[in-house]
Amino acid sequence: MPAFKPAYLIHGDDHGRIAERRARLRAVAEAESGIGGIELFEGEGASADAVAAALSAMTLAIGRRFLIVDGVERWKAADVTTVVAALAELPADTTVAFFAREEGRTKVPAALVQAVEKAGGDVRAELTVKPWELPKWVVARAAEQGIEIHPAAAKALVQLVGDRQQRLLREAEKLALELGPDVRIELEHVEAMAALSAERKVWTLADALLAGDGAAAARVYLQLREQGERVGGLLYAMVSRLRIGLEVAMRLEAGETPSDVRRTLRMPTRAAEAFLRDVQRTDAARLRAAIELFADLELASRGGGHRPLGEDTLALDAIVRIAA
Repeated sequence: MPAFKPAYLIHGDDHGRIAERRARLRAVAEAESGIGGIELFEGEGASADAVAAALSAMTLAIGRRFLIVDGVERWKAADVTTVVAALAELPADTTVAFFAREEGRTKVPAALVQAVEKAGGDVRAELTVKPWELPKWVVARAAEQGIEIHPAAAKALVQLVGDRQQRLLREAEKLALELGPDVRIELEHVEAMAALSAERKVWTLADALLAGDGAAAARVYLQLREQGERVGGLLYAMVSRLRIGLEVAMRLEAGETPSDVRRTLRMPTRAAEAFLRDVQRTDAARLRAAIELFADLELASRGGGHRPLGEDTLALDAIVRIAA
């Protein structure tokens, strides 16, 4: 059974992290006392007077009582005086959690911070981290959850995932689950994850091309090029997928049923079904022409033939023509 403090104050400008902390507290509170043990104060109902009155009121509820108060960043110092006395005399079976989503000059009153601390509560600031501080932040937050991550791995994770703090933590947690307990996340672990991510994107590109979705194919192609994938490797992946599609199209045109073909595809069931649907929207002649077009492009990418335009321009032109 978790040990609850009498009061919590979660504030800062990282609104996503604050929402996550609120959702987690509510889930724990429901597990502890059920829905009936939680009182929510939101919007107009989250006034200091209403909270003070609720804290001072007697209750017949059995078990721990939780009060969750949103929007205290709108309170003034004068408002806090109405809840200070109630916080000082909280019953032993009551927990109140205040949440403040700060922005600009809109800050939680310092008097509320002091009142929560004086009541023996916990005050936690959730602040947006500067981009250059993110690797250090990842290491610290991961350590709080029992995950050890090397600084170089944390830096690589930021480069791979981006600057969304919640997603960074989730990716670190997933790596920790995959690697097992008591394993330190090293740079090679993150690099392996990046390779898998790139591989998934390559197949997404190939499938978008097969489905005739030129816009999606061009978008994923540019994303892959931005992360350093070579044109030759992307062409190989697309041609490989188109060749499988051509083989399937020819079997369907020869009279085989989709269910018979699906069973021979080395793909998960849902992926095979989606692949078949894409192939059935086209025909063998179109797929054969697409493969020939990419063969010419591959030759040009290796320096053969006449190439008046850059390889990316040629590749995007081929993608648009094939998907048309």
